[in-house]
Amino acid sequence: MKRKDEIKNRLDALREQMKLHHLSAFIIPSTDPHSGEYIPEHWETRKWISGFTGSAGTVVVTLDQTGLWTDSRYFIQAEEQLKNTGILLFKERLPETPSISRWLADVLEKGEKVGINGWVNSHQEVESLFHSLAYNGLNLVTMTEDIFDSIWEGRPELPSNPIYILDEIRAGVSCSEKISRIQKAIAANGASAIILSALDEIAWTLNLRGEDVHCNPVFISYLLITENEHTLYIQKEKITKEVRNYLKKNQVQIKDYAQLAEDLRTSNLSNRPNILQVSPLTNEALCKLSSQYTQTIIAPSPATLMKAVKNGAEQAGFRKAMEYDGVAMVKFLQWLEEAVPKGNETEMSIERKLFHFRAEQFGFKGLSFDTIAGYKEHAAIVHYEASPDTDMPIKSEGMLLLDSGAQYIDGTTDITRTIPLGPLTEEEKTDYTLVLKGHLQLQNAHFPAGTCGTQLDILARIAMWKKGINYLHGTGHGVGHFLCVHEGPHQVRMNHIPTSLEPGMILTDEPGIYKAGRHGIRIENTLLIVPARETEFGSFYRFEPLTLCPISKEAVIIDMMNDEELKWFNEYHQMVYNRLYPLLDPNGQEWLKKATTPLKR
Repeated sequence: MKRKDEIKNRLDALREQMKLHHLSAFIIPSTDPHSGEYIPEHWETRKWISGFTGSAGTVVVTLDQTGLWTDSRYFIQAEEQLKNTGILLFKERLPETPSISRWLADVLEKGEKVGINGWVNSHQEVESLFHSLAYNGLNLVTMTEDIFDSIWEGRPELPSNPIYILDEIRAGVSCSEKISRIQKAIAANGASAIILSALDEIAWTLNLRGEDVHCNPVFISYLLITENEHTLYIQKEKITKEVRNYLKKNQVQIKDYAQLAEDLRTSNLSNRPNILQVSPLTNEALCKLSSQYTQTIIAPSPATLMKAVKNGAEQAGFRKAMEYDGVAMVKFLQWLEEAVPKGNETEMSIERKLFHFRAEQFGFKGLSFDTIAGYKEHAAIVHYEASPDTDMPIKSEGMLLLDSGAQYIDGTTDITRTIPLGPLTEEEKTDYTLVLKGHLQLQNAHFPAGTCGTQLDILARIAMWKKGINYLHGTGHGVGHFLCVHEGPHQVRMNHIPTSLEPGMILTDEPGIYKAGRHGIRIENTLLIVPARETEFGSFYRFEPLTLCPISKEAVIIDMMNDEELKWFNEYHQMVYNRLYPLLDPNGQEWLKKATTPLKR
């Protein structure tokens, strides 16, 4: 059967279900019940129904039309994959593109019903969608049954990989102590129980890790914490004898993953809590069932902020992971320098080589995200991923943007380097130096307690703003400790993120410049917030660079750098040299020495 016929048959089957439920439209996001960045195949309904494989997008199906909304990263890919399917492409953030609610108001009659799967839409998203649809005269129907179960033949099962314990030496704090802290935090809200649904929060709280989700060492589950007893809702085949004994020791009982919904329906939760707290990021179906059972308050999970502030053991783990990663990066960069002139490498081949060097390191557990290796104009595509159709040969000219990271048992890494491979234009050198200036200005900032990331964002942009240049992505994000590479609630970006930056938080520093059809440049280090000083004006903090890898010097226009920036650049390279030199073989040591020699006027 041809692909377009498969898509048509799937849409026809969905429309039959919509008619049975008296729905005029159905909205299908790219999410799962746990609001994860990466989702298991079981919940890739948007991909299945449309054939579009990009990581971001929303499909809307009416009884006679279908549309896909996605962002600029995927315009070209979506046009190709939607060809001949009859699915309309709506390019987000363009002035002429209507919102989903606006488009539905144009194609439906007032009062018609729009359905969603309550299990894969967060309470926060549903609230926003409800109001925008109501404004346009439409009614939102939140379903608590998954209608794709009845139409998706061969739907992938939930992953059943076993989970394992992260030892307390690496975690730094015991599972029981973390639960106690969460109990105290929800008691301050007047709640006696909480349901955690974010997978990284559950893994962090229990000091457990898994392999259910691409690039993220987490496992599919819910965690109910009450005053005296706690329940992990999970597929029981994932629990080893060791983990079962460990959970019992920490007063955590085990129930089947699907049992939580039934327990909520039948008021069978442990200890019958008087007030149950759930996060606004919890899926709407769970929120609805919770509120039907007991008094429920919607409030951010306290585990989010607790997890973001790394304890001493976690900080030490990050430093170890950065040494492993630094050794791998130095080996790779040394290899790249010798391999490119031979003319046999492509974007995809160097991805494989970098993976090889990382896999040699102690405690390697896989990638923390899919590597971005963009050569020349491909680097201008912010989240470019090479494929067999786009794989470009790499030559001794222009620049390579390499954004990559790994999961190690001791921590998670995220690093970007833009690597000159040969002669560069003055424009390329100028843009590279502007990015470097912004990177150094943020990395070396000192700031008072109470500062949020939005207040620091300008430091990374001011040099390029003076040249009329900007970038549209955030400047920095949190990083989990052997968890998700993108972690909140703190960020550095232009739009307001109110979370204060605190000692122990991890942040990336990754300004960039992207010029379509020409080049893309980004330089990224991972940073730790540490105390700087106490003065009569209060506490001040600074950043400690964790990433250990030389930053290419060949593209730097020294006259654009002020004395302070030049000093910072050389100090960073001296630190990299001191930390990595003892870990390398003689060839690597010689290469590192050359790569970190000071820049001078």
